Formats: sequence, C-alpha cells, structure tokens
Amino acid sequence: MTGDRPDTRRAEADYERFVEDNLRRNYIAHFAHGMLGMTGFRILMAPTFLPAYLFALTGSNALVGVGQALLQAGAAVSPVMSASNIEHRRRVMPVALWIGIAMRVQILGMALAGYFLTGSPLLLATFLFLFLLGFFQGQQRVVFQMLLSKVIPIARRGRLQAYRNVAGAGIAALLSYFAGAWFIEQDVLGNGYATTFLLSFVLTSLGLFVLYRFVREPEPPTVRPQMPMRERLRDIPELLADRDYRWFLIAQLFAVAARISMPFYILYAADVMELSGAAIGLLTVAFLGADTVSNLLWGHLGDRFGYRLTMILALLVWLAALALLLGASGPVPIFTAFFGIGASLSGYMMSATTIVLEFGSREDLPMRLAFSTSAETTMAAIGPLLGGVIAAAFGYIPLFWISIGLILVALAIMLFRVREPRTRS
Repeated sequence: MTGDRPDTRRAEADYERFVEDNLRRNYIAHFAHGMLGMTGFRILMAPTFLPAYLFALTGSNALVGVGQALLQAGAAVSPVMSASNIEHRRRVMPVALWIGIAMRVQILGMALAGYFLTGSPLLLATFLFLFLLGFFQGQQRVVFQMLLSKVIPIARRGRLQAYRNVAGAGIAALLSYFAGAWFIEQDVLGNGYATTFLLSFVLTSLGLFVLYRFVREPEPPTVRPQMPMRERLRDIPELLADRDYRWFLIAQLFAVAARISMPFYILYAADVMELSGAAIGLLTVAFLGADTVSNLLWGHLGDRFGYRLTMILALLVWLAALALLLGASGPVPIFTAFFGIGASLSGYMMSATTIVLEFGSREDLPMRLAFSTSAETTMAAIGPLLGGVIAAAFGYIPLFWISIGLILVALAIMLFRVREPRTRS
C-alpha cells in the first residue's frame, strides 16, 4: 500500500498540471458554451414564453402545470442513470456530446410541431417533447457539471459561471424582447412561439459545438469501478451520512417546492397589466436582465465567502420579489418583481449546483450530483401539478403565499442546519 503512494501523488500532480496547462483554453470554451448554449436555454426556460405558450394552446391553468411538470418529471428519472454511466469513465466529453445533441433535438421537435401540427396532436407532441427535453436535461446537468469540475478549479468556477451568465443572459434578454415584439407579435413563420423555439435550438447547438471543439479533458488518476446501477443506488445512504449535505438537500427540496407558483407569475401579470407579445418580451428581459446584473455579484461572493451565503441571500431576494408581486398594481412593480425573481433564481442555481461539488470525495461526485438533481426535479415535477390545481381552485394569491412559506423553511434550514463546507472541520 505504501509503495503505491508516490505513484498516486505523482498521478495527482500530473492531473493538476494538465488542468493548469489547459485552463485558459477550457475557460474560454466553457465561457463560449455558456454564452451561446445557455442563452438559448434561458429563452426557453424563463417563466414567460413557455407558460404563455401552453396557456395559449390549452386555456387551462391545470394543463400549464401539467406541461411544466412533464418537463421536470423527465429530469427526475434520468440523473442517476447518467451518473452510473460516467463515474467509471476517465473521459466524459463523448457522453456529454450525445446527451447535448439529444436535448437539442427535443427543442427542434417543439418548433416543428408548432409549425406543422394543430389542436390535440400539437398539444400531445409538445407534452412529449417537454418530457424528453427534461429527461436529457437531467442527464446533462450531471455530465456537464462533472466536466466543469474536472477542468476548472473550484476557486474559479463561480467567476466563470458569473461571466458566462452575464454575457449569455444579456444576449438572451435582447433576443427575448425581439422574440416577443416581433416573432410572437407578428406571428413570424405562422407561429411566433415555434420560431422562438427554433432560435433557441440554433443558439444551443452553436454552444455545444464550441464546447466539443475546444475543451481538453484530463483523465483522473482514480475512478470508481463500474457496477450495476441497482447496486450503486445502495450507496446513497452513505452519501447522506454527511450531515451538512443531508440538511442542504432538505433545504433544496423546500426551495424547489416553492417554485410551485413559478409558471403562474406571467399569468398573474396578465391580470394586472395588458399582456401583449411585446409585454411578454419585456418581462422576459427583466427576468434575464437580472441574471446579467446579478451573476457577477453571486459569482464573486461565492468564490470569496462560499455558496452557502449566496444561497441564503438568493432566498431573501426571492421573498422580497414575491412580496412585491403580490402588491403590484401596474407594469412597473411587475417588471421590478420579475427582475428580483430572475436575480434570486440565478443566485440559487449557481449556489445549489456549485455547493454540491464541495461535499465529499471526487469519486462520489457524479452520484452526488445525480442524487441532488433527481431529488430536486422530482419535487419540481410535483409542484406545477399542485400549483395548477390550486390556481384553478383558489386563484394565484393563495399559491404565492404557499411559496413564501416554503422559502422561509428553506431559509431557516440553510441558516441553522447547514455549515459552510469550506470551513467546517
């Protein structure tokens, strides 16, 4: 055993040297991928275009919730499959490429369905593509975060994510107004929403190509031996033995449950102000523009003080934004509330995905990412279904108060139960 230690140390040193030698190239590749790829996904995933599209197709709050739930349900069942598929591999980029392609095909499918189908076939096809999009998105989150953790040192990940999010969200904000004011308002190519989805497909595909073309991935000195997924699932209780990770996961579940009202922010706004295509575009600009402004702050705070702090601050901003939305009586407070929601969710996403990388060993990282993603998306799948029922039966305001209560629980857990992983003994 002792004779192996110098070889292990030398292999670790070679690994770190490879990361440092290729850091500039990999940094630029991830920045470009985030700027282009995440721009397209932001346009699609913002709580504006997709809920408004589903409502235009169905006229039903409950079915808007079903569509959002299908997206998350797909993401709930796939992350553990993804982790089991990559944790024994020394290179994960080939897997990331195929998952990325599959995910983008679903966006193209939604666009083509919008152009060529109508009525019930259009709705069923859209629901199917949303489920498959979520299925591959759940896998992508694990594989791409694993790739990021291999090529970017932890002290620089927050700033990288901040810079690429600023660039991507800025472009997305401009394109969102363009999409709302022109594509949707003018019904470009016969279906403005489908044209918006097509734009998202093109941008995300360009981002994936850049990542594939330029990333240089190191091979780690050690990986887990391959084992059947069912056998690997038995190790999950071992992951939960870490008290701070366990409580973080519980806080994450409450925070995700608070998204129960998210698909209905835009529909509530329609009760307060006139909701034209241009107005949808402007509210998307507010949501994504907040991403642009806030990400540098989240990234620098996280790198310097840890991502427990940024998650706590993001939850506080979300509370304030929801309170403002509840009291809004015109376009300006609605716009400001969407800005606050965008800032809070960008802070939450950066915090939740980055802090998971800091619990436990490198060998367990894929499964830790997978378990967190599956738990989060399972809750996110249930939430919109319940939200649609509550909104249909009682209206939007009780739904928003439920979200506020769930955020308060998540905040209390982060404050009193989760220690900063960098400074705990």
